[in-house]
Amino acid sequence: MIKKNQTYFNRLHILIDAICIYLSAFITYEFRFNLGQDAWISRIFFFVSKYEQDWSYYQRFTPSVIIILILIYGFFRLYSPKRYQRGSQELVSLFKSNLLGLGICTFIILFLQIQNFPRSLLLLFFAINFFIGELSRYLIRKILRYTRKHGKNLKHVIFVGFSTSAAAYLDRILSNPHWGLTVHGIFDNAVSDDFEYRGIHKIGSLEDLDGYLEKTVLDEVAITLNLDEYDKLEQIVATCEKSGVHTKFVPDYYNFISTNPYTEDLDGLPVINIRNVPLSNSLNRIVKRAIDIVGSLILLIVFSPVMLISAILVKKSSPGPIIFSQERIGLSNQPFQMYKFRSMGVQDPKKEAQGWTTSNDPRVTPIGKILRKTSIDELPQFWNVLKGDMSLVGPRPERPQFVEKFKEEIPRYMIKHQVRPGITGWAQVNGFRGDTSIRGRIEHDLYYIENWTLSLDIKILFLTIFKGFINKNAY
Repeated sequence: MIKKNQTYFNRLHILIDAICIYLSAFITYEFRFNLGQDAWISRIFFFVSKYEQDWSYYQRFTPSVIIILILIYGFFRLYSPKRYQRGSQELVSLFKSNLLGLGICTFIILFLQIQNFPRSLLLLFFAINFFIGELSRYLIRKILRYTRKHGKNLKHVIFVGFSTSAAAYLDRILSNPHWGLTVHGIFDNAVSDDFEYRGIHKIGSLEDLDGYLEKTVLDEVAITLNLDEYDKLEQIVATCEKSGVHTKFVPDYYNFISTNPYTEDLDGLPVINIRNVPLSNSLNRIVKRAIDIVGSLILLIVFSPVMLISAILVKKSSPGPIIFSQERIGLSNQPFQMYKFRSMGVQDPKKEAQGWTTSNDPRVTPIGKILRKTSIDELPQFWNVLKGDMSLVGPRPERPQFVEKFKEEIPRYMIKHQVRPGITGWAQVNGFRGDTSIRGRIEHDLYYIENWTLSLDIKILFLTIFKGFINKNAY
């Protein structure tokens, strides 16, 4: 039933998008040519009126634009089920779609030499279309959530097997009621007959599954077997497929496999790569490195006055060098010297290596406190980026003694060294700076490594401007 409803919904959504695109075109025309007496407002904004035509002239191009944009929307998966989709993901996909649409339409207009299409008209249309498209999707999400909250458009699910993956999946389902998933119960041999987890009860044993599926209409079966029961997996899959119900497999090794694994086809044999690292791709590495070189050069120039004043203040604050260098572990577990403005008095290297800086640490100078709070002490690391030791964005590097400690205590800690360390990162813009949870920091670092995109780097740099410089955990 859910699959059939999804088909109808997709068709309706395409129709809604077509209406929104047409409406955007009409609003654009009205604003560009007819807003205000004698279009004086549009003249102020766009300076020219020589392109003005009747609406009928532009209307004849609208069907082609609708087809192009809907195809692009499909390419960016804007018609995929919204049950688990985040609004932010949809917003980014919609922006990319309209940006690509703008490029394609501009190319067609120039190639075919279509007249009376000023650049301002195209830019205005795609800006309005992006806004109306996002507004329509926001309303659709609200309507769907309201519908599911009142018992409609629900997906009925059972779990086969109880394991750590089953508990994690159930936790997420129960924490996200807007997904509209109703879990009827669990089939498992290892737990007792009166077993329940967060209100979800055992229905029967694995042997009872076949009979239950014959009598019950379900939307989905989640196979969440314990690793010890994987010898039953083939038979369970066959039972589920015989009933025709949609089946998904949630592996019990999710805690060490990436959230975004990729598969290879080796002559018909699927091979799952446990971790997908986009920056292992040569082109991605080249693009990121080029941005690092250009960005670090620009930022060194832009911040040179701040760095000069900081250097003078550090020199006057206490005896010792202006720049403090410290060994850190970087890409491929290789050590490098990371630079900072010195914020402490000169101290014995053995004592300095013993631990973290703490609140009200007497070693920190008054000027050093300001430099640390505002992250100005990190500015010399632009030179590390230019050298290739670091990147503008990436996991923060640690000292060797802490790397040795954390790699034994924290699972997957060493994965962070598969990419260059950064001046700022996903963990830092989410509050994990200074004396904060190492596990939380690593979780965010792993997310960054496995989900790297150029747009994610740009997002992190943007967030750093607003929430990354002032650090309440810097002492």
